[in-house]
Amino acid sequence: MATGISASLNSMSCRLGRNSFTATRPSSVISLSSFLTPVTHLKGNIFPLQRRRSLKVCLVLEKKIEDGIEIEKDDSPESSNRASERLARKKAERYTYLVAAMMSSLGITSMAIVAVYYRFSWQMEGGEIPVLEMLGTFALSVGAAVGMEFWARWAHKALWHASLWHMHESHHRPREGPFELNDVFAIINAVPAISLLSYGLFNKGLVPGLCFGAGLGITVFGMAYMFVHDGLVHRRFPVGPIANVPYLRKVASAHQLHHSDKFNGVPYGLFLGPMELEEVGGMEELEKEINRRIKSSDSS
Repeated sequence: MATGISASLNSMSCRLGRNSFTATRPSSVISLSSFLTPVTHLKGNIFPLQRRRSLKVCLVLEKKIEDGIEIEKDDSPESSNRASERLARKKAERYTYLVAAMMSSLGITSMAIVAVYYRFSWQMEGGEIPVLEMLGTFALSVGAAVGMEFWARWAHKALWHASLWHMHESHHRPREGPFELNDVFAIINAVPAISLLSYGLFNKGLVPGLCFGAGLGITVFGMAYMFVHDGLVHRRFPVGPIANVPYLRKVASAHQLHHSDKFNGVPYGLFLGPMELEEVGGMEELEKEINRRIKSSDSS
């Protein structure tokens, strides 16, 4: 690709000091280096210029494209085919993750429902209702679900963004394929939940009841986290009407600010993310992100 300078001078007279010269319209393109070469054939003192001088030069940068170079256009068939392939691949990845999410969700949910049913039916055997055990199970269910939010906040900051960054980094990069290495954390958190549910299901007493409640609370939190984080925030699968719930929209916007790293990673939690942003003075940015998501959802 060659670059030239075209000088357009219409029979123009330039008065420099006492010397004058007339330049006519050139018929060819001159190079920048030749144009800037000092003029040595002019006699006399050129500088300073007189106040009456009249100099009008029009420099036009031109780009010449060498023969044989093809310029790829956005509307070329090859570009359109690549865009179609990327779109089809993204749809296939979302469908694959949706199937996996539905299978795991249905499996874990059905297992939890069956476990709760048999757990309480066995407690009713003998005609005596173990009120204390049932209250303990319910209290630990709620407590574990709430406690998991604080555990996730601490682990996110102290572990995932520290010693386990080599795994969590996949979540902060453009995803290649339906899954990412960060999904392993969901499996890791499912292990204690299933273990606690199993122990509480096959044993009687207050302690097994508490363990059962803790496992149930972890399971409920995990299900909610998957739908809000993976579905609503990162849109790995459609979530339906929950996307229009005002507080969940605020939660999703707060987590999006975590990925923008505007407040040094805050918020690290999910469901209480807006409160974390309020503590660091990020409510204005949160409102901007909420409005951006509303406009994006309306236009799509």
